[in-house]
Amino acid sequence: MYVVESKGGAIACMLIALSFLGTWPAVLTMLERRGRLPQHTYLDYSITNFLVAVLIAFTFGQIGSGTPEMPNFLTQLSQDNFPSVLFAMAGGIVLSLGNLATQYAWALVGLSVTEVISSSITVVIGTTLNYFLDDRINRAEVLFPGVACFLIAVCLGSAVHASNAADNKVKLDSLPSDKKDGEKASSVNPIENLSKDMENGNGSAEKTKAGTAEFLVQLENRRSIKVFGKKTYIGLVITFFAGFCFSLFVPAFNVATNDQWNTLKKGVPHLVVYTAFFYFSASCFLIAIILNIIFLYRPVLGLPKTTFKAYLNDWNGRGWALLAGVLCGFGNGLQFMGGQAAGYAAADSVQALPLVSTFWAILLFGEYRKSSRRTYVLLISMLFMFIAAVAILMASSGHRK
Repeated sequence: MYVVESKGGAIACMLIALSFLGTWPAVLTMLERRGRLPQHTYLDYSITNFLVAVLIAFTFGQIGSGTPEMPNFLTQLSQDNFPSVLFAMAGGIVLSLGNLATQYAWALVGLSVTEVISSSITVVIGTTLNYFLDDRINRAEVLFPGVACFLIAVCLGSAVHASNAADNKVKLDSLPSDKKDGEKASSVNPIENLSKDMENGNGSAEKTKAGTAEFLVQLENRRSIKVFGKKTYIGLVITFFAGFCFSLFVPAFNVATNDQWNTLKKGVPHLVVYTAFFYFSASCFLIAIILNIIFLYRPVLGLPKTTFKAYLNDWNGRGWALLAGVLCGFGNGLQFMGGQAAGYAAADSVQALPLVSTFWAILLFGEYRKSSRRTYVLLISMLFMFIAAVAILMASSGHRK
């Protein structure tokens, strides 16, 4: 079994995880903005996300010979470690609920702000829990200033959202009423030609520029989750719920692999990170499948009803959704591998993923283009706090004995 033992290796895992975990939300956001139903997308994403966990378990978890204290993946499947398995599966359940919630929050609040608020809540609650669960192996005088940076980022992220929403309202108020009611200019399926990127402002028939009022109207017409007329607090409530769920999954995984509460029988080894990740991903997959099949027939937020047969026949954008699952699966796996070596509190530095998501949001989707000076100042301040936070959390890394 392969084990990350050095602090440098742990930080490398965190950095790669950060890039992956910041990219997959942008992929799902792209598909929603192109008109693909989120229920279809999330079902595809869930499949490859679980398959990555299986792949990691049968490769990294089986490399070399195990020891009585750290058995290989297959050996652990038959051991009496049910209490730890339950903790791992509980972590997978709350992660699945959080990911499912953010899928709708991205449309209502925006990719950048959703990731900022949910990730910051995750760090403020989750990192504090992990610090004590890890027997304080991270340096508190370094760790908690980083947590404070994330807390400030929550406030700045909320301010960015409010400022950007006000900017969009001013733009839309400047349009004639007939255009506000909807430019049904193009009935082309937006998924059919992925090379035409409306989010770059050059994919529509009229080649509207990103950030303009016309762009916002045409985006509303083609996306699957309609946002005009919906209260902004709905998206914020969903975002805060997602952040609370995210704050619990790493601590649950921490308990699953380290058994701080001594739930295992004497002589039973702790779950290795790969076995815990397998059970974690299995429960995440199960909850995602159940809830999204329900949402096919009982959709939320005004989405149209669909069927499982329609999902199976919907190949538009499926490759992107499957790729998102791969990125998320490897991102989570690398985060846990790094956390087992350097402490899960330090591994929460991957919650600076909004840095990556904001890059994609601006580059691909035109978020904040043609916004006010106030919005840009708040956005830059938010990103500065995240840069400080990720640096400080990584500097607090310890080494598990």
